[in-house]
Amino acid sequence: MLRHEFHPGKLVAGLFLLLVAVVYAGDAGGAWEAPWFVALPLVMAGLFLAGVAAAIHGIRPRGAGHPGGAKGVKEPRD
Repeated sequence: MLRHEFHPGKLVAGLFLLLVAVVYAGDAGGAWEAPWFVALPLVMAGLFLAGVAAAIHGIRPRGAGHPGGAKGVKEPRD
C-alpha cells in the first residue's frame, strides 16, 4: 500500500466540520436546542486551528520524526 503525507490541518478542519454536523444533527433529532448561528464560530475556530496546525507542521524539519535523523543520512552498520 502506498503511503501518503500526513496533513494535520486537514484533520483538524475535518473534525471541526464533523462537530458542526453532530451539533445540528442533535438539534434536528431533538436531543438539544442549537441556535442557527452556532456553526459560524465553530467553523472559524476550526479553520484557525487548522491553519496553526498546518503552519507548525510545515516549519518542522522533515527528518525530525524518523529515528535515523534527516532523510538521506545513513547510520554505519556494525
